[in-house]
Amino acid sequence: MYYKDAIIDELRQIEIDVVEGERRLADLEARLIELKRLNEDTTKIQAEFEVMRKNQLDREQNRQRLLSLLHP
Repeated sequence: MYYKDAIIDELRQIEIDVVEGERRLADLEARLIELKRLNEDTTKIQAEFEVMRKNQLDREQNRQRLLSLLHP
């Protein structure tokens, strides 16, 4: 039972992280769109966005891994 409780606790935290990551990605994407609209350099923001998107994918994959441990 402890094993399952630990997975549920970790899943709860990763769910919070996924939601927060989605919010940050949306904010950064809006900033990127605004910079493009103003014809400003987007290189730095685009690179940051790509890193954040990869991190978000990693979190989502971790969430799926935890779910599969709970429901084999």
